Amino acid sequence: MTVADELEPAIPETEATEAEEPIKQRKNGLYPGVSDELAENMKSGWADTELHGLEPIAQVAETAARRAALSARFPGERLVVPSGNLKTRSNDTEYPFRASVEYAYLTGNQTEDGVLVLEPVGDGHEATIYLLPRSDRENGEFWLSGQGELWVGRRHSLTESAQLYGIPAADVRELADTLRKATGPVRVVRGHDAGIEAALTDKVTAERDEELRIFLSEARLVKDAFEIGELQKAVDSTVRGFEDVVRVLDKAEATSERYIEGTFFLRARVEGNDVGYGSICAAGPHATTLHWVRNDGPVRSGDLLLLDAGVETHTYYTADVTRTLPVNGTFSEIQKKIYDAVYDAQEAGIAAVQPGGKYRDFHEAAQHVLAERLVEWGLVEGPVERVLELGLQRRWTLHGTGHMLGMDVHDCAAARAESYVDGTLEPGMVLTVEPGLYFQADDLTVPEEYRGIGVRIEDDILVTEDGNRNLSAGLPRRSDEVEAWMASSRGARG
Repeated sequence: MTVADELEPAIPETEATEAEEPIKQRKNGLYPGVSDELAENMKSGWADTELHGLEPIAQVAETAARRAALSARFPGERLVVPSGNLKTRSNDTEYPFRASVEYAYLTGNQTEDGVLVLEPVGDGHEATIYLLPRSDRENGEFWLSGQGELWVGRRHSLTESAQLYGIPAADVRELADTLRKATGPVRVVRGHDAGIEAALTDKVTAERDEELRIFLSEARLVKDAFEIGELQKAVDSTVRGFEDVVRVLDKAEATSERYIEGTFFLRARVEGNDVGYGSICAAGPHATTLHWVRNDGPVRSGDLLLLDAGVETHTYYTADVTRTLPVNGTFSEIQKKIYDAVYDAQEAGIAAVQPGGKYRDFHEAAQHVLAERLVEWGLVEGPVERVLELGLQRRWTLHGTGHMLGMDVHDCAAARAESYVDGTLEPGMVLTVEPGLYFQADDLTVPEEYRGIGVRIEDDILVTEDGNRNLSAGLPRRSDEVEAWMASSRGARG
C-alpha cells in the first residue's frame, strides 16, 4: 500500500487546537473520517522507543570546527541556515529529499525542514539545530499525516538529535515566530525555505545574505581529512560501478543506454546515498552531447560509449569520473587517434595540478595539447598560439577542463573568481581534469570519419603538499590499458 492508496483523514475538530491545522483529508480517500473511539485507541498501547547512548556522527568534530570558522567571520550577527523542504514531484508525491549543502556541511544532519541558527553571544555564537520532533501521538499525526512516522518512518527525537550532532536541538515549528521577533543583524542562506525567509523578510538584505553564501562556498575549497576520505569512498564505489557496466555491455546492446544507467545506479544505491548527478550514458553520436542524460538511445558494437557518472556517499560527497569505452572492447583506428589525443591532453592537465600553481594552469595545458592535434590534423589553421588566442579549438573542445568537486559535483560555485578560477591551488583542494573532443554528426568542417565521435576522460585529482594524487587511478585510462581491462572484465563475467 502506498500513500496514494490511502487517505489522510482530518482528525476530529475537537482534537485540533488553534495552533494546529487539521490533518489534510484526501479528496477521494476510502475513509470519510476517524471516530472518537479509534482516535482514542491509537493514542495508547505503544512501547517507548527512545534511543539512549547514541554515538555522535563521524564528522561531529569537523562540523563544529566549520561552525566556529563561520562564527568568527560574522561576529555579533544571527546566522540562519535552512536545510530545505520537500518538493512535490506530482500531486501528492515528493522528490527524494536532499538537504542544502550549506546546512549539511555545518551540521551533518540531512532531514527536511531543519534549520541551523547561530545566535550571537559574547564574542561568539551559540548554535541550535531546529528540527521536527517525533511524530505526535496525541493528535494522531503519526498515523494520519502523510509525513507521519507510520507512513514515512521514524524521526529522531530532539534529545537523540542533540546527541548525534553535538548541537542543542529545538522544535522547528516554533522558529518562525521566534525569528519574526528577533532584533539585531541577521543573515540567511536563501533559496531553501520560503517560510523561514518570509519570517526574516524585513531583517535581511540580498547583499548581506550573498556574503554568507559566498563564505560558505569558499570554506569548502580546501577539504579536511574527513572530506577527502569521503571523496575517496565515492570514487572507489564509482570505480566498481564502471566495472559493473563493462560486464553487462552485451545486455545494453540488447536494450539501450538505460541498461547502463540502471546498472550504475544500482551500485550507487547499494554503496551510497544516490548518484551525485544524472548519469551520462552516451553511446555513439550521443557522446558529442555534453550532458546527454536522456539515456534512451541504442548501444551498438563499433561505437564508443561515453560514461560520465559518480556515486554520492551517505554524507553527500560525490565522485565525478568519465571514461570513453569501445562498446566491442577494441578502438577503431580513428577512435584511438582521437582518444589518445584526449589522453595526452589529460596527462598534461594532471601534471599541471600543483600546490602554488594557478588554478587555470591545468586547463591551459590540456587545451594546448588539443589545439596542437587539431592543427596537426588539418582541422584548423595554425599556429597553435593563434588558435588558442582566438579560442578556435572550442568548436570541438567546447567546455572548460575541470571544476572543484565535493558535496556538489560543481562544488564551491558561489566562490569569488579570485578565490576559485583566478586563484591558486592549495593542498586539500579536489578538482576534476576532464578534457574532451567532440565532433558533431553534422559538422561538415571535419572529414566524415570524425563525425559522431565524442571522447572525454575525467579523473578526480587531490592537490597534495608535493603535487597531486589521482583519486580515480583505479580505472584504466590509456587506450591499450582500457582494452585489456575490458577484455579481463568480460572474461571474469563469463
